[in-house]
Amino acid sequence: MDFSLNEQQEMMQTLARDFLSTEYSDKVLREMAASERGFTDELWQKVAAINLTGLTIPEEYGGAGDFLDLTVVLEEMGKFCLISPFFSTMVLGAQAIIEAGSDEQKQRFLPRIAGGKLIMTLALTEPSARYMADAVTVKASHENGQFVISGTKLFVSDAHVSDYIICVARTKEASNPEDGITLFVIDINTPGMSVNLLDTISGDKQCEVAFDNVKVSGEDILGEVDEGWPYVEKIMAKAAVGRCAEMVGVARQVLNMTLDYAKERMAFGHPIGAFQSIQHRCADMLVDVDGSRFITYQAAWKINEGLPADREVSMAKAWAGQACQRVVSSAHQIHGAIGFTEDHILHFYTKKASACKFSFGDNHFHLEKLAGQSI
Repeated sequence: MDFSLNEQQEMMQTLARDFLSTEYSDKVLREMAASERGFTDELWQKVAAINLTGLTIPEEYGGAGDFLDLTVVLEEMGKFCLISPFFSTMVLGAQAIIEAGSDEQKQRFLPRIAGGKLIMTLALTEPSARYMADAVTVKASHENGQFVISGTKLFVSDAHVSDYIICVARTKEASNPEDGITLFVIDINTPGMSVNLLDTISGDKQCEVAFDNVKVSGEDILGEVDEGWPYVEKIMAKAAVGRCAEMVGVARQVLNMTLDYAKERMAFGHPIGAFQSIQHRCADMLVDVDGSRFITYQAAWKINEGLPADREVSMAKAWAGQACQRVVSSAHQIHGAIGFTEDHILHFYTKKASACKFSFGDNHFHLEKLAGQSI
């Protein structure tokens, strides 16, 4: 079986790698982590200029490529620990429109996303931080021909810079919590909405979004009323694989910087990489990196082909989250004290690994899902 990338995927990989190598140095990473916005308009337009904002969007709406192409690019972005609204827009916002949007909504939003003219995110989690239907308590009540949304969403990626927020709300109480969920695409300037930026460990930008009697019309509904949860599950599956791809990139870059350090750091007259204990750790790191990559791309391929992928997605997220943690832990052991200082870049990757591990379900969440699936 051939696990290598095809010609188009190799082209996307090279394009993303060359762009980030030029535009996203360690200095820029530090600046973006410290800034409130987390990106610059100039950098965002450069990303759009090489058509990365068109990935997975159908050609008739100005896009190109498929989910595997996006997975390749996300892996490269993980290698540079990129902080930007790319993930929230392309994996959360665009996929919601692609999966649930009407023809009119796709025509309205997708060309603008592909052109880098619109930033969008998904508001799913609430104070419980659970990715389950019964955790959705923000309510949308039907009043006088429109819906009125009230409640609070937490950990909403890049909401403070988004033009639109897709809100997952409960429109009906039912014995099955997966019934009665509806998706609304809401302009950020709609009266009654407020966004507060949260402090995070990794420099990524997450927000609290409060809805205070926010009025939306039927035109703002994505998909069907009360039947939005299947769309949410599809989006979460793609988002989980996207996080796995980022973790693969993080782990591969951490391995590379650790190998370089082991070749340069001298102890007892020899590079520390000459010692067998260090070599064994590096070998274990490589096993985790490659294992994570193979299982991630298996899940991405099944999603891309439209095949059932719940099992593969949970396997990938459960494994990659733990494997990436092992890789960064070994990197710190090999680097020693220098790896724990903020002067070294390693701490950004450690924090990114932790954030990705919990995003869209940690290993416990996905192992529970696997336990409930038939083989």
